[in-house]
This record gives sequence, structure tokens and C-alpha cells, in this order.
Amino acid sequence: MSAIGSKARRDRIVQLATTTGLTSVEELSQLFGVTASTIRRDLARLTTDGRLARTYGGAMALSAHPEASLRQRTGEAYDAKRAIARWAAAQVQPGETLLLDAGSTVGALAHELRTAKDVTIATTGLTALQELADVETVHVECLGGTLRPLSQGFVGPLTEAALERLTFDRVFLGTDGVSPEHGICEADLRQTRLKELMARRADHVYVLAHAAKLGRRPFHAWATLPEGWTLVTDDTADPGILDELRGRGVNTVLAEPVGAL
Repeated sequence: MSAIGSKARRDRIVQLATTTGLTSVEELSQLFGVTASTIRRDLARLTTDGRLARTYGGAMALSAHPEASLRQRTGEAYDAKRAIARWAAAQVQPGETLLLDAGSTVGALAHELRTAKDVTIATTGLTALQELADVETVHVECLGGTLRPLSQGFVGPLTEAALERLTFDRVFLGTDGVSPEHGICEADLRQTRLKELMARRADHVYVLAHAAKLGRRPFHAWATLPEGWTLVTDDTADPGILDELRGRGVNTVLAEPVGAL
């Protein structure tokens, strides 16, 4: 990045902290081409001005990523979620047993699966349950547990115990953010632990995430994104991030816009 004035740099730091989560001194120093001492002075000034909160080794926005409710997220990136859901539904074969996560994109997949025949679908999400509750050609299993109102999903020891009784042909996971380095991000450690347990019970693992979630680090709870999993996103995804993921052995799919299908 070319050199910019100190005020513009501080404004950009606040923007980054608000949109991508925690910012570190090292990352900011490299990004702006200035010394770590300069960044520390910037962070001190922003903290004094009440624009950021200092953390060990960096800073975060004062209103650091309050978790949006499922209702708020349902309308975001609507076309991209439909495209991702249609691609995912097309992978399902008759007779398979599927596991669906909570979340709006996986909820869109549940809607696409309303026309499925001879499949069993277990889910931790209320949205999927609502979509499939009246579909007679789909056998539905609910993995109960502790309900998280914001995500409309079940978590906790009861959910984990139910998983131990089942295996699946495919699992479809949602996420709040995707990082090639860190994996998939959620607001709650119970969610990330559950995703890892869900993945262990399935032959094929898919992460459904529209392009705006790639490179985001809105929270500090992570699950790994290991080699062999498949990330399904839309055709506006950052090519650089996709290349990083492929370099780590993650399969990537760009779902075509619905109108192009």
C-alpha cells in the first residue's frame, strides 16, 4: 500500500477493525509499510480518542462484531446463497443421509431439498426443520440440545451425544467467516466444536459461505478447515483467498448465479 497520511491511516485502521475483526500490530505494520512503533502510536491515539479498544498485540473495534441474528442475515447475499444452495442440493443422491448445520445459507439448502426423494436429513438448525417439516418424501431427524436464539441452532452436550449415534454421507456447514490460515469462524466455541464433531461423522464435508465471508475474522472462535473439505462460495470470491485455500488442500467451488443455471 502506498504511503498515506497519519489521519487517513488511523481512519483505515478503524475501518479494518470494524470490518475484519481483530487487527494486530504486525499485520498493520506490513499493510501500511510503517514501523511497528508507528502503529502502536496510532493505536494509542485511537484508544485515547475512544475509537478502538486495545488488546494484547493489537486492537479491536469497540463495537466488535455483535453477532447478527439469523433473521438479520437471511436477506444478505440472497442470490449468492441461492446459487450455493442449488449447487449443494445437486450433489445429493437418492438414499443418502445428510447432516445440515444451522445458518441462513444451509437453510437455503434445506429449501432446495424440499423436492428430494428418499433421503434422510438430520439437522441442528431450526430453519432447516421449518423448511422440511411438511415434506413427506424426506425423513427428518432433529439433533436437539441447547438452543442459541441468535443462530437458531442447537449446541451443547445433548447435541454432541446425538451425533455419536449417527453417520452421514454428506455434511453441510455454515460459517460466519473463512480464513485460509485459521479456518472457519463462529461467535461461540460451542459452535466451532460442534462443527468439527459433525465433520468427523460424515464422508464428505462442505462449507457453504458466500464471498463476503471469505477473509473475514469477526469473532475469535475457530474450527480448522482441513485438506479434503470443500468450500462452496459464489463467483465474486476473492481469487487470492481461493488460491490460498487451494494451496492448503481445500477444494473450492464457485456456484454459478441462479439465472445462469
